[in-house]
Amino acid sequence: MKKNSFFNSLVFKLILGIIIGIFVGRISSESAIIVINTIKRVMGDLIGYVVPLIILGFITPAIVSLKESAGKILSVTLAICYISSVGAATMSFLAGRAIIPKLNIASDVGAGNAIPESIFKLSIDPIMPVMTALVTSILFGIAVIVTKSEHWENLLMELNKIVLSIVNNFVIKILPVYIATTFATLSYEGAIISELPVFIKIILIVIVGHFIWMTLMYSIAGAISKTNPKEVFKHYLPAYLTAVGTMSSAATLPVALDCARKSETLDPKIRDFAIPLCSNTHLCGSVLTEVFFVMTVSQIIYGKLPEISNMIVFIVLLGIFAIAAPGVPGGTVVASLGLITSILGFNDTGTALMLSIFALQDSFGTACNVTSDGAIALMVTGIFKKVPGRGEGKKLKEA
Repeated sequence: MKKNSFFNSLVFKLILGIIIGIFVGRISSESAIIVINTIKRVMGDLIGYVVPLIILGFITPAIVSLKESAGKILSVTLAICYISSVGAATMSFLAGRAIIPKLNIASDVGAGNAIPESIFKLSIDPIMPVMTALVTSILFGIAVIVTKSEHWENLLMELNKIVLSIVNNFVIKILPVYIATTFATLSYEGAIISELPVFIKIILIVIVGHFIWMTLMYSIAGAISKTNPKEVFKHYLPAYLTAVGTMSSAATLPVALDCARKSETLDPKIRDFAIPLCSNTHLCGSVLTEVFFVMTVSQIIYGKLPEISNMIVFIVLLGIFAIAAPGVPGGTVVASLGLITSILGFNDTGTALMLSIFALQDSFGTACNVTSDGAIALMVTGIFKKVPGRGEGKKLKEA
């Protein structure tokens, strides 16, 4: 068997991890699930620890390598992230107005098994929060450019190599096991078996919306870059499956970078800058989901959809909150709970139901976020005329 066969690929390992995890979760005893859940928590903490290092090790060197164009590229990338989130939310809002009143959605979700408290706890905190790392990497990168420090520029390039080694030799290696333990706990709780069918209608509608938005994003990216967007998204299946398994843009970042690096149409400097940045600032799939679900919950709890004026304010502000939301499971909805209660007027019951429904599909929203990041990287590459193999056109300024 060849070393690069499908059975040795990350995709196969991720699928196998999901299948094994669901099976093990169904047959596990209370003692076994305690061990599995402990392993999951430790691995999750380890991956969480590496994420700020990835941001520092990729975004900062990328900013430095972009030189004087870094500020312009940062502004353009963030603007596209915001427009994408608001656009996805608007599409979801219009679909919700047309579809939700016609659905007969149940609100009673059965309780599953509770995961027993672990007797062994090992807390591995990251060196800094994700948003702190993001701000630090941007400010530090710009400062190195302004001071023209060749010494720090060389150090940052070495840091990039070190972090890339950690990603390839550690994070990606443990991801299949982490995903298997995650699905084992979900299966044991009964979330997959008993809760998913209750909301299957709205979850399927939202997933279809994700693919519609991803298609639109890559179509626009192809038009802007004048390339075939397939050269980017065809590599993203491992990242999509990892996001489904981890429910975290941050945890999926190492795989997303690996996928993006296989594309021949993305400029390397922009790619290494945009993918880590977008993993924390571009949450179009989560925003699309949240808008549809707040409308659904409003229909369930209050018997009507939110007022159009309130939804417009909610969408505009949600796009901003999405940029600052952490790339962790449920990060978008948790960051925007204040908007849900203050603008839409949800009470404790509505908020709890919103969190429950969102958690059931969070993995698919995260997968949409991560996969769409490749489209943004391609857009930025095209805007600054840095598509490999094309005419030089308008270049980024080089040192």
